[in-house]
Amino acid sequence: MSETKKDPSIWQGFKAFLMRGNVVDLAVAVVIGAAFTNIVNSVVKGIINPVIGTIGTQNLDSYSSCIKGPCTGTGDSATGVRLLWGSVLGATLTFVITAAVVYFLMVLPMAKYLARMEARRKAKEGTQEVLEVTELEVLKEIRDAIVAQRGAGPMDR
Repeated sequence: MSETKKDPSIWQGFKAFLMRGNVVDLAVAVVIGAAFTNIVNSVVKGIINPVIGTIGTQNLDSYSSCIKGPCTGTGDSATGVRLLWGSVLGATLTFVITAAVVYFLMVLPMAKYLARMEARRKAKEGTQEVLEVTELEVLKEIRDAIVAQRGAGPMDR
């Protein structure tokens, strides 16, 4: 009997966890990031690698250094110990490009938008405070005028 009471609370807690904004935002970010990875990989393979290819080869994976020779062959038939620094360079370029695009196309515009909205909110609150203070001053003046018309001073109350 007590277990049936626990089950709804567990499910309700799980539902509340899933519906929190940060969990949903994270899920959206992961999906968008996965889709965006294809675009970045295409840019690296279609633009960056050919530019680097003008210096050497278009395939960065082929850049390596032999640290224990003799380094011959490729794949399973390779001998020696190689540092595949071209693969690391390609992954680093992909990361830097991804980070730059995310920053300049998503983070920076969102930060500017939020700052603008905060400035508008503060300006709106500032005007409301000025209006409230002005109303209070006007009401005090009206009170003083009524008291003066009656012939009694403000201290005679």
